[in-house]
Amino acid sequence: METTETPVLSGYDGYLFDLDGVLTPTASVHMLAWRTMFSELFAQWGVDVPYSDADYFASLDGKKRYEGVQSLLATRDIELPYGSPDDDPGNTSICAIGNLKNVVFLRLLELEPVAPYVGSVHLLNALRGSPLAVVSSSKNAEQVLVSAGLRDRFAVVVDGSVAEREHIPSKPAPDMFRTAAERLGADPAKCVAFEDALSGVASARSAGVALVVGVDRGVGEAALLREGAHIVVEDLDAFL
Repeated sequence: METTETPVLSGYDGYLFDLDGVLTPTASVHMLAWRTMFSELFAQWGVDVPYSDADYFASLDGKKRYEGVQSLLATRDIELPYGSPDDDPGNTSICAIGNLKNVVFLRLLELEPVAPYVGSVHLLNALRGSPLAVVSSSKNAEQVLVSAGLRDRFAVVVDGSVAEREHIPSKPAPDMFRTAAERLGADPAKCVAFEDALSGVASARSAGVALVVGVDRGVGEAALLREGAHIVVEDLDAFL
């Protein structure tokens, strides 16, 4: 159902929102945190190919933190033990690097409080009273939603912490979107999903979501459409 026209959003049983890059500009904070950390690590290790933002979109965007670390290191043929989520932040394991990234992210978030995208708030206002969920690979979703003043808008939050605790496979697997729809009491085939990440678009599409909206915050319209978005917009106020 790819279309160049902006569809009407009324009549769906559930609305499933990614967080970073869709509701809040925290994607830029995540990008900076990854760039800061991996640039330092690659310099320490003498990696020939330096980190770039292309690495973020290809290996990190929309994935659980540890899976993203593993994916990116594989592109440089770097092998480390997986470790444990309890590992101290550092560079000795996949989990240690993921935990180090979270330290950098939270430090940056403290320096620059997050504010939601204005267009996203306008759409949430228009959908007030509808079943809304956040589907995010971030383990900081609850904290970011509270910081942005949006937590009370959503009946359901399925984030990286929930996925880890309940052993729900991460995006691009369909399970997080299916779980969120189920907890809203909705059929994914009667839901809308809003995603800015390629892995998220693939996840929503494979979950059988009726309308997958790609939000182009930098990854590109063509890439979002190739991954399965039915329509691509630059901002959510396109639906108003």
